Amino acid sequence: MSGLAQRVANTTLQMPPSAPVYGFQTTDTFGTRPGTAPVALVTPPGETTRLFLVDKPGGVFVCTNLDGLNPAWNFFLNISGRVLTGDASDERGLLGMAFHPGYATNRSFFVFYSTLSTTPGLATNKLHERLSRFQTMADNSDQADPNSEVVLINQYDRADNHNGGDLHFGPDGYLYVSVGDGGQQKDTLGNAQHIDKDFFSGILRIDVDKLPANLEPNPHPSVITNASGLANYSVPADNPFVGAATFNGLAMDPAKLRAEFWAVGLRNPWRFSFDPATGRLYCGDVGQDTYEEVDIIVKGGNYGWSYREGLHPGPRTPPSGITFIDPILEYRHGSAINQGYSVTGGVVYRGSRIAQLFGAYVFADYVSGNIWALRDDGTNTVSFQLLANDRNISAFAIDPVNGDVLMTDHVEGTIKRLDYNTTQTGTPVPPTLADTGAFSDLTSLTPNPGIVPYDINVPFWSDQAEKTRWFSAPNTNLTIGFDPNNRWSFPTGTVWIKHFALELTNGVPESQKRLETRFIVRNAAGVYGVTYRWGDSATNATLVPAEGMDEPFVIYDGGTVRTQVWHYPSRTECLSCHTAVGGWALGFNTPQMNREVDYGQGPENQIAALSRVGYFSSPVTNLNTLRALAHPTDTKCSVEYRVHSYLTANCVQCHQPGGTALGYWDARITTPMSLAGIINGALDNNRGDTNNRVVASGSIDHSVLLSRIATRGSGQMPPVDSTILDTDAINLLSAWITNDLPNAQSFADWQFAHFGSTNAPNAAPDADPDNDGAKNLLEYLTGTDPLVGADAWKINVRPAGNTVEISFPQIANRGFQVESAPSMTSPISWQPLDVPANRPLFSPTNFTAVVTDTITNTPFKFYRVRVFEP
Repeated sequence: MSGLAQRVANTTLQMPPSAPVYGFQTTDTFGTRPGTAPVALVTPPGETTRLFLVDKPGGVFVCTNLDGLNPAWNFFLNISGRVLTGDASDERGLLGMAFHPGYATNRSFFVFYSTLSTTPGLATNKLHERLSRFQTMADNSDQADPNSEVVLINQYDRADNHNGGDLHFGPDGYLYVSVGDGGQQKDTLGNAQHIDKDFFSGILRIDVDKLPANLEPNPHPSVITNASGLANYSVPADNPFVGAATFNGLAMDPAKLRAEFWAVGLRNPWRFSFDPATGRLYCGDVGQDTYEEVDIIVKGGNYGWSYREGLHPGPRTPPSGITFIDPILEYRHGSAINQGYSVTGGVVYRGSRIAQLFGAYVFADYVSGNIWALRDDGTNTVSFQLLANDRNISAFAIDPVNGDVLMTDHVEGTIKRLDYNTTQTGTPVPPTLADTGAFSDLTSLTPNPGIVPYDINVPFWSDQAEKTRWFSAPNTNLTIGFDPNNRWSFPTGTVWIKHFALELTNGVPESQKRLETRFIVRNAAGVYGVTYRWGDSATNATLVPAEGMDEPFVIYDGGTVRTQVWHYPSRTECLSCHTAVGGWALGFNTPQMNREVDYGQGPENQIAALSRVGYFSSPVTNLNTLRALAHPTDTKCSVEYRVHSYLTANCVQCHQPGGTALGYWDARITTPMSLAGIINGALDNNRGDTNNRVVASGSIDHSVLLSRIATRGSGQMPPVDSTILDTDAINLLSAWITNDLPNAQSFADWQFAHFGSTNAPNAAPDADPDNDGAKNLLEYLTGTDPLVGADAWKINVRPAGNTVEISFPQIANRGFQVESAPSMTSPISWQPLDVPANRPLFSPTNFTAVVTDTITNTPFKFYRVRVFEP
């Protein structure tokens, strides 16, 4: 590495502050018109070459060659003889469809449609809304079996409109069903705000697999039963209204409870969708006379209809004491660019081509034609942007090939795509690496002044590529905000550069081939990222298209030859990892940067060097007290700490509070493993097996985190930029799960072992039943007996010349830090000793640790040792 004598400005970088901004348009995607009134587009889970179009008159069409030049459509299912519908304005028909998560093996899918049927004692040959299961032919996945229908719900409906009818499986594996208020106007049928009546005015959540832990629904004329007298679905045991005896403050008959409801108070939730990254459920609820709304649907939420329309009083007066959930967006009826008359719920964009929309919810108004994007913070809309105008958009979907936003035009009968138009504002990104101004010599990759090399402790897994890193904060008046435990803050204009090279013959450095050089640029809005592909050149690289690309390489690996596909990330994939909650720049933080580097004058702590030349807003002190991640091969550290470090390096950008991941666990190294929700941690989707956990102690088969790391393709983790398994990580986690965890004892286990219970008075963490001065939590951490006062973990302090030696038993897989204070008068100011021997270490074995402090002129000095978990 080059010297780092002082901080200098960079004047050569030509990266624009922000990526150029484009306008949008809709384009006719497929040309052919398989249906007459499309209302939904659906793709089976994990598939990328087929798309299914749901046509309101009763047909489902399949396109089997999405990746071909001339996509062709064929009938998949025709139940038009069972479907009741009318002209384009008729809200009855075949309205929704969803494939089972296990469709690849069970061949099952579900539809929602209007039909003529009979409910004994209520209606004979009248309108009903029906939810049914079908299967494909056993020998032809492109053809449904129309005779395989199994009806789940057959709800008598007294009016033609407000039917909802959208279907989606959630990330939890359950089927979610939208149902409207049953029609007419202003809830004159009185279907809203009931969970003890019928299936109207909300979102249902049901278990179509009838898992053993779930419940049989209460009898109802609409619930169809099998030959055994049981319903064809179950109610998830954790549904919000299970066991309810009151609703909206009023008593109700529990025998009439419709515990299928997940959320209530919706007028006509025509279209909803799950954000695939976060699991958040977005719903467009069609309004009455004045307002349309977009909602985030949560467990047990009441969205107000018909007591409210949007945020405003509705046609009925609510009883006192009801709490409603506000929409994240409402818009008024009208013809302005922020108005309309009938909302069509959309999708969250996570595709590869349109970085401007990454993470935005794209939706439309059917009547005004306005197509918008909104961004929310989980509670409220933080931006609301007009993208284009195209009337009669009845549904949105995601292109399974590239993640593009697709739309159905209900009147034209076409499928449309949201795309950039030719309008562009802003400075273009440099077309070649040479044009970026980052390097003075591309052959040797010598950076220009003000661009500084750096390294990290645990690299993100990148398919065995070798990586070199640089950063620049070009303006010397701007500094980085340092934090010992949390994210650093970065001034706008900060640039990070990472270069990738791959050995084409493993173990032969001379075979190394340059692949790409990536840039992340910090700006006021966040960051943007681009990358440059070297191709066959050794002197320059060219800008990779916004959607990214793949390239195969032949790798000679020992005696075998294999093809490795290298993925150049799209600009949206850059944004999926380089998140605000992840700190924007992956690895540019204290536990990753806390290591020695050589800037040409011998090894030096990297953070100390950057502080010395003025990169931080204030000098960094207490360097020896800072935590550092442990590389998977660093046997000086415990297996558990190495696992924790690996998860922090590879998963923390999504898996932490506020992150985009669906799981409940926390990958931050500052969160003790016992509190991280990893060991025996609950899953958002247990894949139908109640024994599955994030990591199941002693069981590789039930450890979903490991199975996803050991997978490439659908469901892999990390989800992008890898086609090769990280065998070192797999072996490390496997050893931890099978060898270490079965012998590990949680604090709760320890409490049971010593006190028979976790809530016994003497079992509390701060209790000291043997009166030896050590509280239970300390006894647990140090492995001593809480009921034997003589069994104590002891600290020894002795003078040694002009120093003091503090020694203590260092317990395996525990952290220890010596602290001192000048006085024991309250408030006591304990400070960690800033000496090398006091660096945090989670050892794999027990040993006697010795930390030495220098004797000063201070009259008194008191010592203690803090003990903590990995």
